[in-house]
Amino acid sequence: MSQRKQILLRLDPVVHNALVRWAGDELRSTTAQIEFLLRESLRRSGRLPDGVGGMPRRGRPPKQDQPDEHDEQGEQEDETDETDETELNIQAPARPHAPE
Repeated sequence: MSQRKQILLRLDPVVHNALVRWAGDELRSTTAQIEFLLRESLRRSGRLPDGVGGMPRRGRPPKQDQPDEHDEQGEQEDETDETDETELNIQAPARPHAPE
């Protein structure tokens, strides 16, 4: 993805507040909402350039898998669920006897 351009945008405070509310309604940041509206306006007017990338994904980037120590040594990781030799033996507490 190419470098994103940064611009300074001066807005009327009332317009800014309306954008902030609208962005919140659509779970976007104010900046993402402004970009969305600009892209939509360009698309509707037929001025959106060909090959323009999509909107950046929201949230954190996907976590990249880190190789295990075993994988680095060329060993295959066993897919079976291994349990420690000392398994926990959990029992329900004993119930007191009710008088007969």
